[in-house]
Amino acid sequence: MKKVLTLSLMGLAVAAATQAQARDYDHVRIGVDVPYVPMEYRTPEGELTGFDIDLGNALCEEVGVTCEWIEQEWDGIIPGLLARNYDAVMSSMTINDERRQQVLFSEPYITMPSAWFAASDLDIDEATEETLEGMTIGVQRGTLQDNYVTDNYGSVADISRYSTADDMVLDMDAERLDIVFLDFPIGQSTLVESDDGDYVMVGEQITEPREYFGDGFGIAFRQRDEALAERFNEALATLQEDGTYDEIHARYFNGE
Repeated sequence: MKKVLTLSLMGLAVAAATQAQARDYDHVRIGVDVPYVPMEYRTPEGELTGFDIDLGNALCEEVGVTCEWIEQEWDGIIPGLLARNYDAVMSSMTINDERRQQVLFSEPYITMPSAWFAASDLDIDEATEETLEGMTIGVQRGTLQDNYVTDNYGSVADISRYSTADDMVLDMDAERLDIVFLDFPIGQSTLVESDDGDYVMVGEQITEPREYFGDGFGIAFRQRDEALAERFNEALATLQEDGTYDEIHARYFNGE
């Protein structure tokens, strides 16, 4: 009898734990690193906007939950998720094998290339070990771009790591950096389309090798929150089917 009772109590404990892990969220806190135009940034009036923000809000509406955006610098964004400071991360996070060991990803919601950017008078047409030798390269700390540049050019160039893209732009304007490696839309909007400097993309957009550039951007969840991730996957499929996704995409990427 004691064994049966013990087993019953253990079963109840497991069931309670499973239910807690798969609890039905009605309020979802989403971690985001700001600003990265056009993905996530604030308007001059202070309103949080961008592709990730608009798509995230549309997903929450489709799921039937209220969203709260929690700002967090990039180098602490996964630790903040694991510490339960928020329930998900939607902040231009590339899906790759290293991050899969820590978090559960949604289906990819966009694929974004990376690119090199420099002042237009920098006399190189392509970023290679030879052309970058002796230069100072700017990257955002802890990103796939950081890993790629460190592994491939760390032996021939100096690498300066930054908490934000805005800090990189400031050092580019001050000529403390020769070249930077960023997500293409961020570099395009903050440098090429900026009125404060004369910058160009160097070479072609880069999406390979997969070990660095992953499988597109995804929403990150704690690994046990499978039910919540599936609800967002279903919502993403619905928005892609009914045209909402295309409408949001066109707001920030010129309909391309």
